[in-house]
Amino acid sequence: MSYLQFDKTQMTNLQDSLFKEFLITSRSGAYCSTTLVGCNIRKYHGLLVVPVPELDEENHVILSALDETIIQHGAEFNLGLHKYQGENYSPKGHKYITKFEWVKVPTWTYRIGGVVLKKEISYGVHDSRLYIRYTLVEAHSPTTLRLRPFLAFRNVHEWTHANGSADKSYKLIENGIKMCLYKGYPELNMQLTTDKAEFHYDPNWYMGLEYPKERERGYNSLEDLLVPGYFEMPIKTGESIVFSASVKEPEEPSKLSAMMDKEIAPRLPLDSFYHCLVHAAHQFKFQKDGESYLLAGYHWFKSRARDTFIGLTGLTLAIGETEEFESYMTTAQKAIYDYINKRPISVQIYEMDKPDVLLWAIRTVQNYALYTSSKQCYEKYGSLLKDMLDFIWSGKHPNLFLHENGLLYSNGKEEAITWMNSVANGKPIVARSGYIVEFNALWYNALKFIEELLLEAGTEEEKDLANRLHRMAEKVAISFKNTFLNEYGYLLDYVDGNMMDWSVRPNQLIAIALEYSPLNIKERKTVLDVCTKELVTPKGIRSLSPKSGGYNPMYIGKQTQRDYAYHQGTAWPWLTGFYLNAYLKVYKMSGVNYIERQLIGFEEELFYHCVGTIPELFDGNPRFSGRGAISFAMNVSGILTALHLVEKFRIMEEEDY
Repeated sequence: MSYLQFDKTQMTNLQDSLFKEFLITSRSGAYCSTTLVGCNIRKYHGLLVVPVPELDEENHVILSALDETIIQHGAEFNLGLHKYQGENYSPKGHKYITKFEWVKVPTWTYRIGGVVLKKEISYGVHDSRLYIRYTLVEAHSPTTLRLRPFLAFRNVHEWTHANGSADKSYKLIENGIKMCLYKGYPELNMQLTTDKAEFHYDPNWYMGLEYPKERERGYNSLEDLLVPGYFEMPIKTGESIVFSASVKEPEEPSKLSAMMDKEIAPRLPLDSFYHCLVHAAHQFKFQKDGESYLLAGYHWFKSRARDTFIGLTGLTLAIGETEEFESYMTTAQKAIYDYINKRPISVQIYEMDKPDVLLWAIRTVQNYALYTSSKQCYEKYGSLLKDMLDFIWSGKHPNLFLHENGLLYSNGKEEAITWMNSVANGKPIVARSGYIVEFNALWYNALKFIEELLLEAGTEEEKDLANRLHRMAEKVAISFKNTFLNEYGYLLDYVDGNMMDWSVRPNQLIAIALEYSPLNIKERKTVLDVCTKELVTPKGIRSLSPKSGGYNPMYIGKQTQRDYAYHQGTAWPWLTGFYLNAYLKVYKMSGVNYIERQLIGFEEELFYHCVGTIPELFDGNPRFSGRGAISFAMNVSGILTALHLVEKFRIMEEEDY
């Protein structure tokens, strides 16, 4: 029995199955994503969604859906499913699904009377080619397969509506056709492995398809799609037919089946919680023009600097992929040096200017040292570390100021400068400004890390710099406690003159989870206990305590309503990695069983939302529903990091015995 599996009862219950999604990605940033029942519920859904650099930097839905129909004795059984305005579903093909499972690729089994059909979907890792293989497992009489493509040719953020501008014409290619609805787009090539497939031209607009997730988010939710006709072909018992769709050049049809097998063969079987998360980690990989990036999430995020540095450890080092880490850092270094040398950013990493980005970058390099060695880290990234340190220390960042007390100060009143970056009317909703707790925790950690690295692996000439860092770190530690540690035993979130934010927020966890903390063990335990009581949920760490003013834990409603809840009580899984790390530092081996219990809560999430991965955030109150982006890099990273920590402690325990 496979790990990711749903039976007929689960698949035919639309209240449940309609909101289970899946995601397959390619290294180009293209993807295939819809629901397990094949009904698109977001404008971002589609079977072939690809970048079109000639138009813009966004993805575009080219092939939105493909309806399958089984024909026997003149009777037609349509396996597709679409939602139309007014809670109307047609043609309700989900009732024929007897099983969905995902071992290496998503696989459906349909039963229509005496007919059993298996469908598998795969995606080209590098060429963004969609493969759908249909295998007739069982049939007692002649059977015909009909395939009806639904075309969009639009930006993922926009809509298609019936119009007279669409070019409905097509051209024949070997075992298929090619079409291009609008100028500027590449041609869509649709091919089949059988030469018995006939294309029947019958162009029609299908009107009023509705996407409930967009309506739920307060957006327009209706779209029209063009169906140019259908492919029809006989299929025999035991025969497999592959449908291929691509914006690349047509392929020789006889090669498509072998090409699909070649794509599938090296894939990791999704047979456990861990392997699902490793697979999800690989889905964030994005390559362009020889550079390697991590996408922040799907479906709408790009590669963001802070997300890259927070997520990089769990998505590479924690799963044993050191070379992948180095590849991403090669690209990230270019962005760092472009920024600190005041050049235009030459790679596609966004938000490099945020004042905490270099602090997170130093912490990421520190993790590389922990997973490899100080010597290897110094040789590879020693110069980078010193250059980033000098940039911060010298006050070259326009919004990161080193004060006499050793703390870093940033102005966040007019612009969101931390990971809590939601805005309303152009202003930050959570205006964190002044001495910000995680900025200064990261600063202290950076000083101590680089000091120790230079002492252990640096040159004699660098010992003076190490001593300077030591003195500065001592000053920072004293100022940090005087500024942030309050009489109730937890840390203020930010301090700006007489303005002190007493809200209990999770950012203080970073101060006790890093390798070097300005707090002693007793102080760390007190902070941890407060966070445990007020912030921990089964699905992550709340962004605000229920006891604090402005608590708003439900991420629902229109965009503005959701923006005000985004960091005001919602739970974030990526912070769980910091919380569990802090817990282990305080409670050592006695904390391992507790951590394992915490991680179990995330395993069930692989069977909801987007199967096999973790969404962006959760409501902070029961039922702790998943919200936002269907797959979020920092969250997958945080949980993988926590799993690695547990395994590390288990090994230490065995060695002690």
